[in-house]
Amino acid sequence: MALISRKSFQLYSSSTPASRSALMTLIKRFNCMSGQRKPQNCSSVAMRMLCVKDKPQYTFCRKKHVQLQMQTLSVNETVHLYGDTRNCIKSNNVWKDEQLFFKKLDNLCTSKEIFYFLSSLEVMSDTMASGALQRISEVEVDDNGLKNPGLLENDVFRALCFQFEFESSRLSNTGLLNALQALIKLRIDPQSTLMTSLLLESEERLGRGQLTAENLCALGESLLELESPNCATLEQIVNHMQERGIERWSPRGIVMVYKILQVTVREGKQWQNLLNRLNSVTLHTVSQLSPNFASVILNSLVVLHQTRAVPLVTALCKHSVKHIPYFTDHELVNVLEAFLYFGQKVQVFTEALERHVPRSIHTMPPQTVSKVMQYCCKKMILSKPIFDAVAEHFVSSADRLTTDQIAAYIIPFGTLNYLPPSASSLFRKLEAVLHTRLRHFQPHTLLNLLHSCILIQRYPINFLPKIFSPYFLQKLQAQPPGLNRVVMSQLTQLFLTVTLECPFYEGPKLLSKYRVKAYPTPHSSPDVHLFKRVKTGLLYLLKKRIYFASEVSTPYFYVVDIEIKLDEEGFVLPAPQLEEVHRRIALCVDGQNRFCAHSHNLLGEEAIKQRHLQLLGYEVVQIPFFEIESLQNTRKMADYLHKKIFPCTYGLSN
Repeated sequence: MALISRKSFQLYSSSTPASRSALMTLIKRFNCMSGQRKPQNCSSVAMRMLCVKDKPQYTFCRKKHVQLQMQTLSVNETVHLYGDTRNCIKSNNVWKDEQLFFKKLDNLCTSKEIFYFLSSLEVMSDTMASGALQRISEVEVDDNGLKNPGLLENDVFRALCFQFEFESSRLSNTGLLNALQALIKLRIDPQSTLMTSLLLESEERLGRGQLTAENLCALGESLLELESPNCATLEQIVNHMQERGIERWSPRGIVMVYKILQVTVREGKQWQNLLNRLNSVTLHTVSQLSPNFASVILNSLVVLHQTRAVPLVTALCKHSVKHIPYFTDHELVNVLEAFLYFGQKVQVFTEALERHVPRSIHTMPPQTVSKVMQYCCKKMILSKPIFDAVAEHFVSSADRLTTDQIAAYIIPFGTLNYLPPSASSLFRKLEAVLHTRLRHFQPHTLLNLLHSCILIQRYPINFLPKIFSPYFLQKLQAQPPGLNRVVMSQLTQLFLTVTLECPFYEGPKLLSKYRVKAYPTPHSSPDVHLFKRVKTGLLYLLKKRIYFASEVSTPYFYVVDIEIKLDEEGFVLPAPQLEEVHRRIALCVDGQNRFCAHSHNLLGEEAIKQRHLQLLGYEVVQIPFFEIESLQNTRKMADYLHKKIFPCTYGLSN
């Protein structure tokens, strides 16, 4: 361990003979001490003079780093750097107890307080000095960078940096690596002589095998914070870690290696064998992981495409439930992305989100709220507590959202077919935002947003002329995914909606070449097993297969699951017959995939389909899965269908 001794500042004018004489005297003393004094079990003592004429200058680089320019100081400061001091005699004023030092340091909340505290000390170890730098980085750095760049002009800070730069070879591993971490966090330019000195010394010790497992973690974490870390050095760290036995790694070491593998894999390095072992070991340490560690590992598993690590992913997702109130916003986004990537859907996780989001939404950044809504939408989770909170939050925050965030907030309401209690104010606000910012929306984002509105009977009449204009359609075609079948289906459904539900609309119509004849329903195709049971029950009821048709394409864009035709007297007609058809019954065989998860709430695309079929003249009969899953045999199914389809004759037949 190195020991830094700091005596009171002495002001000199370098232009005076007295100052030059004093300076030469101190240099001679340094030469004498370094040549003659060598305490037992202590490294040789070095005394350095820090002479600066002008205040140090700092400039912000493009990468948000700070360049420290160490110039000649007008402040002379005598500092001592000792080696192992266990047998050295210290004055009574020296802080002997590092724990007391760090306890005091942790109670200081500004860099000014920290510098004042340090200036009151005569001697401190390099571990204490590096700890002070770390504390400064904690209180003076936030998500936006350095809060007070002026701290870099402080004489105490400059003295510490100077000594760390020129005495890096004498520092303990802990002092060296803690200082490196702190200076990186303070955005000091990696190309500066200070950082170069510390990085080179760290890499040399790594090469000589002098770093402990904890040191390796600290160095790896520091390098990962750099924008362009040296992959060869990172690989060297991983190799040294493997030599120590992967089974003995701490959670911190496991997390650090996962993060290193993310970087090196992007460079083409393959580590799958190591990853397989790492995934296996991590599975047994999941219960020990902090919220941050759990989030980082889940993110790494996504980046590294570890789709086969199902047991680990499942364990981490379940472990994440108890950490939801403690995740930072960024960590929660990582967890949600992992749930989406790996297809995880844990009910208790949703319940935890339902407790957390309404309580925290006013302090959540829009990116986090957007990710929560994306998670609910993709997983078809209609969480009324979350949706209600988001709706109210949108009204007050919409003006601060990006266009993509606006779409992320609103689209799930249409997809999951839900109108919150504050629907009127929600859509008034959306309309106001669209009026002022319509041209800022990307074409496909705008189309998705307006299409989601019609699913829940909110009609964007004022904006349809723009959507149906040739210019907008050309823009849609020019940007990915272009005018594919899904996009043209959305346009067709918008056109059909204003035709059927807004007869007062007199604006431009969608040109026929942009309409499709059938609506693709990849998310709501019939449940094969359920469909078969219903057809079997109908056959038992109607006696012949000719009296109903399945998966019937209509001239109006939609496909009917089962169609039954009736004449004027209510008798069933053969399905192929076209004459004397007085009534058409559309049976909608709705499996679980047409409903929100764990809910009897129809999805938006199915709700609008059934609404439009009614407007087109069909009698819509819904056959939901939850009404027939308990029916034990074909006779009970036929009896149920008779009651649903022909309620007027049901009692007579019995």
